[in-house]
Amino acid sequence: MKFKFLATALAVALAAPAQADVLIDNVEGMTIGEDGKVERFTALVIDDDGKVAQIVKSGEDKPQTDYREDGKGAVMIPGLIDAHAHVMGIGIGALTLDLSDTTSLDEALDKIRRFAAENEARPWILGRGWNQEKWGLGRFPTAEELDSAVADRPVYLERVDGHAGWANTLAMRAAGITEASESPSGGRIERMPGSRQPSGVFVDAAEQLMRAAIPAPRPNERDLAFAEAQKVLHRHGITAVADMGTTIEDWQAFRRAGDKGALTLRIMSYAAGPDQMELIAGARPSPWLYDDKLRMNGVKLYLDGALGSRGAWLKQPYADDPGNTGLPLTSPAKLRNILVRAAQGNFQPAIHAIGTAANEDALNAIGEIAESFPGDRRWRIEHVQIVDPVDLPKLGQNGIIASMQPVHQTSDRTMAEARLGPDRLEGAYAWNTILQLGGRLAFGSDAPVESPDPFAGLAAATTRMDANGEPFGGWRPQERVNREQALAGFTSEAAYAGFAEGRFGRLLPGERADFVLIDRDPLLATPSELRATKVLQTWVGGRKVYDAD
Repeated sequence: MKFKFLATALAVALAAPAQADVLIDNVEGMTIGEDGKVERFTALVIDDDGKVAQIVKSGEDKPQTDYREDGKGAVMIPGLIDAHAHVMGIGIGALTLDLSDTTSLDEALDKIRRFAAENEARPWILGRGWNQEKWGLGRFPTAEELDSAVADRPVYLERVDGHAGWANTLAMRAAGITEASESPSGGRIERMPGSRQPSGVFVDAAEQLMRAAIPAPRPNERDLAFAEAQKVLHRHGITAVADMGTTIEDWQAFRRAGDKGALTLRIMSYAAGPDQMELIAGARPSPWLYDDKLRMNGVKLYLDGALGSRGAWLKQPYADDPGNTGLPLTSPAKLRNILVRAAQGNFQPAIHAIGTAANEDALNAIGEIAESFPGDRRWRIEHVQIVDPVDLPKLGQNGIIASMQPVHQTSDRTMAEARLGPDRLEGAYAWNTILQLGGRLAFGSDAPVESPDPFAGLAAATTRMDANGEPFGGWRPQERVNREQALAGFTSEAAYAGFAEGRFGRLLPGERADFVLIDRDPLLATPSELRATKVLQTWVGGRKVYDAD
């Protein structure tokens, strides 16, 4: 009987997963401490739950652990968090046509032509990334021009900002678009000059006319795209992301990955509208799932479009398009109704607002609703790009979080100057002013609109200069943030913005051991060196999920 008991105990022990503390030694570590200041250390202990058990500072004794990993002198920083991205968009973008690197219409058409030839079996040619401003075109491209590249299959390509799409003739035919088609509320069908003939470009809500005709990805295709998105993000040192616009199909892809142990990215989800929010989560935000890897936090709302497509909602007309003040996408009454509906269920709203009128309405609505729903709500406004200076102080009230993307400032600089004129830029991308007024910043990339590379974001946030060092000294340099603030924006503050503080975002005892090993100190590197940072390893929950070697 005794031997039978010992055999059973041995079998159970062998079947159980190995659990042991791990010492990550020989690193130049840094994290954001409880006081918001940078703390440095030389080693990190991970417990058997994948959490930080101890950080070891210079001169302190290192504990004895079951395993030791040599960091080989690399710099260790907390896992980077993208506070505003579109996860499935990143994955699908990696599997479809990417035009973001094209610098002219002819170059884009050549790339479209080659992609179509290499993918003869695809019934539709889909992609994104075109930018008529970068092409120097001075206008939107046309269906006729797209037909010159591909005329035998429908083609639909989203603009770089996701707020306009470009279709060829067969795609418009498949969607039933004719001269008689009317622009929907909150959108615009672009027309050929002097006629009602659709030009092939669809702005904001008009995009749905085209999307309705495109075959939806199958579940296995979504799983493949999500797996690709995780790889892309981990390669850039990103361990967590706020997913803006999660649909039920996206959520199911995340859940399938979690169920089979393939979810390595932490996702703070914001549903694609209140109906999707309730469909996914029900009456309240979901619990944290899969060891703090997935939660439905709240709802994403759109108040306006983007500057590039002149859809951002402005108080005064565009300087380069008199009479056009943009496209308000949600009425003031509807916005307030949705905010109340979300607040009643403790869901966190994330309001897309780019133009001055959109930001004013978002700030005023929050001010009104906050009186009835006090407490720690963390109302989020996404982008906060162009704010009327008279409205800036409101960003320091009611616990509002300005969720901003530093690379937008460097990418949009000349376009913003053209759209607004030099006299209306006082409240543009006003990061430092927002902090000085008592607001909080969370930083992200808006990928796939921009590259998810957080080191480009850190460089832009601290210099207001692009990759070419332009403009010298920075654009409106008084709005730069310091390096500690920028790092916090991509780590601890991004976690706070998603109600994840204490779970991840800092390398402190009790938090998840999410970290990145890189080849240089981001607080000491020059801007060009910072942009060239190489991610050596990415770890999530004490588990290595990316290794450059």
